Amino acid sequence: MDNTTDGTWDSLPVKLNDGILETLNELQFTHMTPVQSACIPLFMSNKDVAAEAVTGSGKTLAFVIPIIELLLKREEKLKKMQVGALVITPTRELALQISEVMQQFIHKFPQFTQILLIGGSNPIEDVEKFKDQGANIVIATPGRLEDMFKRKADGLDLACLVKSLEVLVLDEADRLLDMGFEASLNAILGHLPKQRRTGLFSATQTQELEKLVRAGLRNPVRIAVKEKGVAASATQKTPSRLSNYYTICRSENKFNNLVAFLRQHKHEKNLVFFSTCACVEYFGRALETLIKKATVCCIHGKMKDKRNKIFADFRALKSGILVCTDVMARGIDIPDVDWVLQYDPPSSASAFVHRCGRTARIGNQGNALVFLLPMEESYVNFLSINQKCPLQKMPPINDVVDVLPKVKAMSLADRATFDRSMRAFVSYVQAYAKHECSLIFRVKDLDFGSLARAFALLRLPKMPELKGKTFPDFVETTVDTETIRYKDKNREKQRQKMLAELKTKEKIQFSKNHVKNEAWSKQKSKKERRQKRATKRSRREGSEIDEEDLEELLNDTRLLKKLKKGQISAEDFDKQIATEQKNKEKPAGPSHEDEDV
Repeated sequence: MDNTTDGTWDSLPVKLNDGILETLNELQFTHMTPVQSACIPLFMSNKDVAAEAVTGSGKTLAFVIPIIELLLKREEKLKKMQVGALVITPTRELALQISEVMQQFIHKFPQFTQILLIGGSNPIEDVEKFKDQGANIVIATPGRLEDMFKRKADGLDLACLVKSLEVLVLDEADRLLDMGFEASLNAILGHLPKQRRTGLFSATQTQELEKLVRAGLRNPVRIAVKEKGVAASATQKTPSRLSNYYTICRSENKFNNLVAFLRQHKHEKNLVFFSTCACVEYFGRALETLIKKATVCCIHGKMKDKRNKIFADFRALKSGILVCTDVMARGIDIPDVDWVLQYDPPSSASAFVHRCGRTARIGNQGNALVFLLPMEESYVNFLSINQKCPLQKMPPINDVVDVLPKVKAMSLADRATFDRSMRAFVSYVQAYAKHECSLIFRVKDLDFGSLARAFALLRLPKMPELKGKTFPDFVETTVDTETIRYKDKNREKQRQKMLAELKTKEKIQFSKNHVKNEAWSKQKSKKERRQKRATKRSRREGSEIDEEDLEELLNDTRLLKKLKKGQISAEDFDKQIATEQKNKEKPAGPSHEDEDV
């Protein structure tokens, strides 16, 4: 089937509610996509659906419209606290996006309420909002939803409220399993009624997803939407209107090429993907300084409270640069993205396709570009065969200048930038080592000297991959990096305090070690003298050392061993010896055995 349009809404075999049709007209959705025309009638006729369609094919409306229609047709109307529909999705950005689409439709139906349950907000506030406003439609990420089922002590019995569930939707279902939500999903499914309609929507089918289909759906209708004009044996997984490019450059030229490209396209909307959160933090901050008169935003998985606002702000922009990790690779609909730039190839080939799918959505034109090292060029053929994703070589980028000295200067001027550079380098190497296509992306083939220059490092970090190696082509800074200060005065004050404490501890430790070494011979001679006294006493008394003396000698030996290992100080040794002597001289009192019971 074609992935652009597939008739008007009036051509559906089922009649849609007038309020839904009005909203579709207001949003200028005049034609359906194939996944919508295939899924909506099946859902509305009470069939379970497992749909596979390329990214950007309009899957959200394919389940939002049936949800509203099925809730409207219920014989027994939903009460305020009854949950009629549940949508589970892997990321908070995608959940937020679905919630916005749902809200555009249900504003015509005031009898329905919806709630968004995602990370980054206070769960107690979510509980109170649920109790206060109710929620017939719940849109959630797995972790927060699982947590809500455990909030019975806070006055929310969600397990009871979902007994009225009519529809369950798992959006980006394959990604839900990729991100390790299988245990959470199983726990959630255990609370839901068996009599329900279920829809699974994904861009790819996997073995894990097939298990979920068998576990959660009853005789589902399987739908696979393909690109028009592409043979079934060579199904293209990226949108047909996507122009997909690659460029080859050495490590130390990679960031320079990226900056030159973004400067030439700063009036467009661009997504730049990096492999790790630390790389986003480091290179994103550098781009903020280097790309003038352009809005640069950063999003990665370790951000908590800020992510929702940054995502919403970037979606509203007409032009700008979003620097991100794969947290933005799946299902996210950002309007009018012109270019998807993959600075680092993703760890999995399927993620490559999903990244590209952030542009050329719903039949629009779009472009994607991946930056590859010379040793990675075979990845182009791999993608063509493995993912049915052909790439064409881009002509060399013009007006490339060396910006790395400026990035170095940023590290010298602020310790925070220096710290970020070191973390980014280490995280990049670690991510590279975990690439699923390890025959192409081999850590042992990396030129670490060139890579260090590419990251504008002042010095190399200490890490196992570099141990015992020398890199004559990388010249470390002559500046003592310990003298680099934080621009943030409070942070620098805290660092100086920690350094002072560390020096004090080192002095104390040195002093203790010094005393210990001096006292060792003295303590050893004390031991010898005590042993001699004990031996003389035993000879005088004409008998062997008694048990008490033997125990004393054993204790002395233990103490000396502790002293030698540095487990106790010489002062502690003397105190314990003195205490032992006093106890010995002290007259024995009555024992517990002598006391009356």
